[in-house]
Amino acid sequence: MKWLDEISLAFLLIAAVLMAVLPLNATPHLFEKLGMLADGTLQRPLDIFDLFMHGTPAMLLLVRLFRQFVLGKNPADKK
Repeated sequence: MKWLDEISLAFLLIAAVLMAVLPLNATPHLFEKLGMLADGTLQRPLDIFDLFMHGTPAMLLLVRLFRQFVLGKNPADKK
């Protein structure tokens, strides 16, 4: 997980927000797919791929924040 500690928080935050709100002209895919998951209608492979693609940056951000603030893994300490 050392590679995740080396990614800047700003980059992960921008990527997570951007992927969460895309596409801008319709219902964001992440929220649409999470709704489908809650309803039990997330079955098509394309929808599952969409959930992973749009949700991965947010999950990486959450893991990165957990590692930094809860576990104390700060990449600046090692330099």
